[in-house]
Amino acid sequence: MSTTKSVQRKITTQDLEFPGYLRAPHAAKTTALGLWLHTDGLGRRQLIPELIAAAIYPGEAATETVIEHLLMLEESGFLEMYSADGEEWIALRRPLKLDARTAWSNCPDPPIREHSRSFAAVGGARARARERMRDEDRERAGEWAEWREEQERTPLPPRPRLLDAPPIGCPDHPNGRFEDCGKCGTARRQHDRWLAQQRYEDQLTKAMEDDDGQPF
Repeated sequence: MSTTKSVQRKITTQDLEFPGYLRAPHAAKTTALGLWLHTDGLGRRQLIPELIAAAIYPGEAATETVIEHLLMLEESGFLEMYSADGEEWIALRRPLKLDARTAWSNCPDPPIREHSRSFAAVGGARARARERMRDEDRERAGEWAEWREEQERTPLPPRPRLLDAPPIGCPDHPNGRFEDCGKCGTARRQHDRWLAQQRYEDQLTKAMEDDDGQPF
């Protein structure tokens, strides 16, 4: 188990101009500042996300946030993560300058010229984040395709009622006639009655739909 000595520390302008810090996403900079203050004299500590979160964000449920920020800070070059003695560790690429009496570490040295490796929890978080992004992309692509298909679909006009109405004339005069014909007159009244019934049915249907939408 590593320890961090309680010593006076000062973050200088030169530290804030370190490229690994400048390249870090803004959201991760608070964690970077905290790591400068909560690592040992050589900028190292054991990589236990829960303990790092408790040191930098006391009283907050920030473990997942710290895991995400550690990944960002590794990618920006602010720190490296490595395995040694069966444990996971972090080492800042630019630790703060301290008095020689406090600039020491009981953490194992990081491997020389070896790419740092994310610990299992970080790797799992990255994999979950990428899978979630893929799921969201697929969902949005499906919604977009459905919307585009709906917009491009040509709406069909409603069928005119007259096409289904009874003929306006009798069997001998299906199109009606100007001269008097009792059968044609009866057929015309049946035709008009049928249309009136259809219009009334449409009006009742609309009224029922409006009632269904009213709050109780």
